Amino acid sequence: LAFCRGRVVRVPKGPLIRVIGTEVVIPCSVSDYDGPSEQNFDWEFSRDSNFVRIVSTWDSTFTSEEYQKRVGQGDIKLRRSSNDAVELVIRNIQPTDQGRYKCSTPSTDATVQGNYDAEVQVKVISDGLSVSGSKARSSTSLRLSEGDSFKLRCSAITTSPEHTHLHVTWQIKSGLSWRDILSLTHEGKFQPGPDYEERYRNGDIRLDTGANDTYRLSVSQASSVDGGAYRCLVSEWVRGADSSWQKIQEKSVEIANVAIQRTDVVISTSNMSLTERDSLDLTCNITTDRSGVFEAEVMWYFSASPDETLSDAQVLLSMDRDSVVSDSTLISLSRVDRNSYHLLVRDVDVEDSGYYFCQAAVWVPLHNGSWHKVVERTSAPVSVVVTALEPDYEVFLNASKTPKFSDDPTELNCRIINAQDTEANIRFTVSWYYRQRLRSDDVVTEELLATMDADWTLQLGDRSRERTQNGEIIFFKKAVDTFSLRIQWTSENDRGDYFCVISAWSRHRNNSWVKNKDVTSASINIFWATQDYTLTVEAVKLKPFFVAGHTFEMTCKVSSKNIKTPRYSVLITAEKPLTDQSNPNGTTRIISLNQDSVVRLEDWTDQTRVDGVVLEKVQENEFRYRMYQTQISDAGLYRCVVTAWSPGGGGMWREAVNGLSNPIQIDFQTSGPVFNVSVHSDNPTVYQGELADLLCIVTTEGMALEPDDMSFDVSWFAVRSFALDREPVLLASLDRRGIVTQSRRNGSSDLSLERISPLEFRLRVHGCEDHDFGNHYCVVTPWVRSATGVWQREPDVKAKPIFLSVKMDVLNAFKYPLLIGFGLATVIGLLSCLIGYCSSRWCCKKEVQETRRERRRLMSMEMD
Repeated sequence: LAFCRGRVVRVPKGPLIRVIGTEVVIPCSVSDYDGPSEQNFDWEFSRDSNFVRIVSTWDSTFTSEEYQKRVGQGDIKLRRSSNDAVELVIRNIQPTDQGRYKCSTPSTDATVQGNYDAEVQVKVISDGLSVSGSKARSSTSLRLSEGDSFKLRCSAITTSPEHTHLHVTWQIKSGLSWRDILSLTHEGKFQPGPDYEERYRNGDIRLDTGANDTYRLSVSQASSVDGGAYRCLVSEWVRGADSSWQKIQEKSVEIANVAIQRTDVVISTSNMSLTERDSLDLTCNITTDRSGVFEAEVMWYFSASPDETLSDAQVLLSMDRDSVVSDSTLISLSRVDRNSYHLLVRDVDVEDSGYYFCQAAVWVPLHNGSWHKVVERTSAPVSVVVTALEPDYEVFLNASKTPKFSDDPTELNCRIINAQDTEANIRFTVSWYYRQRLRSDDVVTEELLATMDADWTLQLGDRSRERTQNGEIIFFKKAVDTFSLRIQWTSENDRGDYFCVISAWSRHRNNSWVKNKDVTSASINIFWATQDYTLTVEAVKLKPFFVAGHTFEMTCKVSSKNIKTPRYSVLITAEKPLTDQSNPNGTTRIISLNQDSVVRLEDWTDQTRVDGVVLEKVQENEFRYRMYQTQISDAGLYRCVVTAWSPGGGGMWREAVNGLSNPIQIDFQTSGPVFNVSVHSDNPTVYQGELADLLCIVTTEGMALEPDDMSFDVSWFAVRSFALDREPVLLASLDRRGIVTQSRRNGSSDLSLERISPLEFRLRVHGCEDHDFGNHYCVVTPWVRSATGVWQREPDVKAKPIFLSVKMDVLNAFKYPLLIGFGLATVIGLLSCLIGYCSSRWCCKKEVQETRRERRRLMSMEMD
């Protein structure tokens, strides 16, 4: 490929046939060259054998003397199309320009390879093309009506000595530019213009050929876009040596000016405003200068908006070309004259407001007696506004019941007064609104409470929906002209401004109801003076001093102000020391009494003292609390939490205010024993499967007690970690009656808990496993019998934890697996040796026969 590569200069394949007097363009290009990207070109001409220099791109002195004048005038010039291509342009070519044209490129290559020039033959022929229009003078100007048909003729002939083809195009000039209508190409194909493809497919535009080389353009269903100047454009084409078509000349002739009279449909009346029960009078005019026989078809439409299409519009009335009108009761259509049609709508209604427009179609008779629709137009819409007859009335709002206190009823009456011009087809409905009144200047929008439709269906707003469904708010019609709103129990949230809106509805011809007018009443403010609720609670200790085991008793006295018929609910709470493990938050809810005197135990969980607390109502504002057989663990601060309730709507109670009493302290001043607890183990490290012993030892300080006067609840816990960073797990517990309770275990180890002395308790873990390790401790709850024989519970005592380690016996764990492994390996080895010996001895033995070899002497090399 490298050896074949070289410069290539190309010109069109000749001969190039051109017509005298036309412009000739001969391109020349170069490729596969070295050097700069922009190449230079020289053009030369020869009629016989010698070449004459014409023009060059790089040498201004290159032109010969006989061509200097034509080059200087621009009749011959070079036009560069790219860096490697130019065009030789010759204007008004003459027979003397017929000959060979050579394009040369100066060498810029490192080596001389390829061709550096190329020649093309140009042949100049005479002009034999003639184009003419119709000879009749009347055809130069046509005035037609929209929908008519017309034909235009053009004659084109050529006497060229070469075999040429004609390309005929009909064009129209609308504005400043010419547009193609329809062409008959030089290849014999019909080609419509961009705007005439659909009309060509429908057959409305045709191009026919006739005798004497005539080309006839036929246009059917002419419209306003067909008006303008028409011309016939003819070009002559010849097939070149490379089988491509080349246009050698082009001529045109203007045929006619066509004027199309547009047919318009206009409603003579502009936008109208009517009053209900009036008559609507509209006239549709068809403007056309058509003088022949024609008939019109008219159709009236109604639309709610001016932008709707005819498919969405409502047909009111129609008249066909035989003047037959469709049936209608309140609408009539009449023909005033040939071009005017009158529409009358009697007794208009508000629903008749909208846009009216008419559509007209013009029909002409054909020679066979049938009718043909030539044009169809739709008028611009006319706006018609029908104003309803509004009744005249006023609205008055008053309050028949106003609240003095919270939960009192409220009743508002909205009345229609001075009603005039009200007919039987007028109906009134009401809408109720609420507006909150604020002290600041903030704008508060009104909230809809309820509204009525034309059929008196009540639609509830978000504010009143739930209360209306519960019967707290009632909407009703007290009289023919009075609507009422009743709030059964008015609350503070109901305070504000109320107003009503009376709507008047009128019945239309189709029995539908349309709102005509809204009248708003003045607002009424619902307000009553309120004072803040006050509640005072005082707790009194009835017995100034008592000891453990006696009954604790206190009373709570309540006084309130500005509360209507109050009732009270009482809750007794105790604030225990933070050392109490049962309630780490410090406050315990003991017992409560609600406003209906129902007693309920709250957080009192001591099953042995279920009946040990009592709360009762002594008077309407006095309550008494008793605690029987008090224990040392009951020490703390006791209060009364009182809630005042006032009667609300529907028999419900509404919370008004809360109060807290002063604290009453229970403090036992005793000098009893002090208990200490510790955990001990002789061997805190054990192996798996062994027994672990843990002792919980209780010691006493201070006052000595007999063993029968002491009893203990013992619970064992474990934390499964080296550090105390996990939740403790209950292992087992032993109460003071000797009942043992164990928690559920997942492993195979077992637990036992027993009392081995009055102050020692032992926990045993049988068959220890890995998961039995961790920190173990016990929690002891002492019980002491007082002098009166009552058992008192002392605070819980927690021992310091001890860590239990569980190890694995490696020798015992691997003894039996090793013995079994060595035994199996020995047995399998001996068995393998036995199988190999037997196989080699009896199964794989073969007799081998050796081949007899003859002993011969080697031959000497000399004899080889």
